[in-house]
Amino acid sequence: MGKYDAMWEKLNIDLPAHEGLMEVLGKFYGDIYLSQQGRLQGMEYLDLVLSEIHGLRVKELQEAKQLQGRKVIGTFCVFVPEELTIAANAIQIGLCSGADAGKEQVEKLIPRNTCALIKSFMGFKLARLCPFTESCDLIVGETTCDGKKKAYETFGKIAPMYVMEVPQRKSEQDRALWKAEILRYKETLEKLTGNTITAQSLKKAIVIVNNKRKAIQRLNKLRVADPVPISGRDALLINQVGFYDDPERFTNQVNLLCDQLEEKIARGEGVAPQGTPRLLMSGCPMAVPNWKLPYVTESSGAVIVGEESCVGTRNIRDLVDESGQTLDEMIDALTDRYLKIDCACFTPNSERVDNILNLAKETRADGVLQYTLLFCQPYAQENFRVEKSLQDAEIPSMVIETDYGMEDVEQLKTRIEAFVEMVK
Repeated sequence: MGKYDAMWEKLNIDLPAHEGLMEVLGKFYGDIYLSQQGRLQGMEYLDLVLSEIHGLRVKELQEAKQLQGRKVIGTFCVFVPEELTIAANAIQIGLCSGADAGKEQVEKLIPRNTCALIKSFMGFKLARLCPFTESCDLIVGETTCDGKKKAYETFGKIAPMYVMEVPQRKSEQDRALWKAEILRYKETLEKLTGNTITAQSLKKAIVIVNNKRKAIQRLNKLRVADPVPISGRDALLINQVGFYDDPERFTNQVNLLCDQLEEKIARGEGVAPQGTPRLLMSGCPMAVPNWKLPYVTESSGAVIVGEESCVGTRNIRDLVDESGQTLDEMIDALTDRYLKIDCACFTPNSERVDNILNLAKETRADGVLQYTLLFCQPYAQENFRVEKSLQDAEIPSMVIETDYGMEDVEQLKTRIEAFVEMVK
């Protein structure tokens, strides 16, 4: 019996199927990440987190629940305010949703032509493959697309589900709705945990989460260097780990990594030769282990220098104002910060186009790959406007629509290699 089998069995995980998943994930990780040359020592932290992603971190969660009475909150989206979760002395984690799992079971409950992310989070639950999902005392969804909204109705019958209503516009009325949703979530957390969120606890939590965002902001600024000191694959991995790991430990480790990257830049060292085509990735989120497109891109002679995504700059671009002293002032600061998120669920959404153009310039990108999951209507619709704006700015771009399957890898490689040749 493996060292975590008893814990997984207690969480009702399907042990044989889970063992198979971990074997595939381990090989996938080795091929995509460990095969890279010249990785920094700091990356060992990320390798450890990934190798123990369903083991050590889940064990920490179980100990926090049993020994400290803390609650675990699972999320699928960057709209769920981690500051409130921490202020209530709970733990917030992202849930499994980046690989095909339980497909046959899922398609008995929701339409086949649903995006891979939605089918994945439901599949992991139905196939009993995600110890994070099984550790949750509450799972918080949000209304960022119709597919998710309807899927949560079904998901709520098999998991402890709570849904926040994200407005579709950003008027004063929408702000009032969103503030009410934040207050409703605060009350839900207080009832679940038995802990009252105070100005003191929220202020401390705001600083913790802001520091996490600042660490990734620092990392992203270092990627402007040429040669680029870190691969897009590793940068994506850092963003992904940020959804799972303890926030203060994660911040410390990313800052240590940044120290090493600064030394590397000073020595003129990079992960690819100077002048390698630089690409920005834009669009849908990439949850673990959705690494297909970054791997294909960086195997095609380019290096990824930024991610305009929920697993990227959309999650860390804006900080919460730390000047508030009262609980009301801090709730207002949270409301304003989270309403700046430029998710494709908003209409109109010109902010996102502006942010992509600015990020392309800041990262000195030679081109933009717009990544959209098949059947993801909000991002597919915005592709047209983003492409036109990039054309006007004379920045080459290409739209990639795919899912979590591997059948189209060769086709993607052919298209991306041609795009890289064009932007050289």
